[in-house]
Amino acid sequence: MLAYIHIPYCDSKCHYCSFNSYVDKFDTRASYMQALCEQLRFELERFNAAPGSIETLFIGGGTPSTVDPTLYEPIFELLSPYLQKGAEITTEANPNSATENWLRGMKKLGVNRVSFGVQSFDANKLRALNRAHSPAQAREAVLAAKALGFEHLSIDLIYNYQGDTQTLLQNDINEAFKLPIDHISAYELTIEGGTKFAATPQVRQEDENLSFFVAEEITKRGFNHYEISNFGTYQSRHNQGYWELKEYIGAGAGAVGFRRLASNDISQGNVSSAGLTAATRFYPQTDIEAYIADPLKITQEPLTTEELLTERIFLGLRSNIGIATEILPDPMRHRAEELVAEKKLTQDAAYYRNPNFFLADALALYLLE
Repeated sequence: MLAYIHIPYCDSKCHYCSFNSYVDKFDTRASYMQALCEQLRFELERFNAAPGSIETLFIGGGTPSTVDPTLYEPIFELLSPYLQKGAEITTEANPNSATENWLRGMKKLGVNRVSFGVQSFDANKLRALNRAHSPAQAREAVLAAKALGFEHLSIDLIYNYQGDTQTLLQNDINEAFKLPIDHISAYELTIEGGTKFAATPQVRQEDENLSFFVAEEITKRGFNHYEISNFGTYQSRHNQGYWELKEYIGAGAGAVGFRRLASNDISQGNVSSAGLTAATRFYPQTDIEAYIADPLKITQEPLTTEELLTERIFLGLRSNIGIATEILPDPMRHRAEELVAEKKLTQDAAYYRNPNFFLADALALYLLE
């Protein structure tokens, strides 16, 4: 089982950001963290959590580094008995707010992985994206985290913003590899409704060659391409848990939880047809004040076996998880065999896998037609 905690506070709203986050409600932070504890107690019971049953914990946002480590202490005290020994505990952070003191406080709580929202080392691009940090602050934050002894460090990069060139992205990647990181998430800019960029969709470039360029430049430096947007010598266990359809608690305004209705553990990528039973997603309220007032008002969305199969196919083809042959009905398996013959999929004794993640959606749609 996994656990996700959503922190909906940000110093500034990035022009591309569609996540549930606010820049004007910092006075609610203490009350919000108390509400998180209330929901987490409820979810631990709902999920029948046993001691040591949480494999990974991810604190995302928003910007978790806008909340003082002391406010996280009750959450870690609550979750500590449920965390496996050696659990991966990740926090996202922005370079401008992830001070040395903040990093030290989070490490003391048990965080062992930090994912920094860098996005670029080009100052002009950072301003255009409305990022609140400078290239120098990004370098300093990663180096400070390394000096404090965090085990795993990751950065995010964005590409296909207007004006992105191979030269600019080459520099971003060069700068990234000067830092002591073991993971990069490289995301293609997408334009979502309700964002600042929604009014100017032309800021997104349509240059698929840059996708291949970014992937090649990162992998040739020794990072494994293990999901369409993720690369590393270390592969995030939390991310992989999502793609394997493991159960996860989602706590906070804007979080999502997932629980299968039948108890069947999916471990180490081993998926059987029994693992694709019906499930439920859980959605807490997104408004901060409403969530604080009632953190247990949670909307439920039932999922059918067919919907889970669709998700399993899309997620498996976008990552190195693959698709277990036994979960596919005969017509889909026949189409998968056709793709193997065309060398668009590979096959071993138990799995179909996709050698080109950038074709994942097209391959999935073909299997599902």
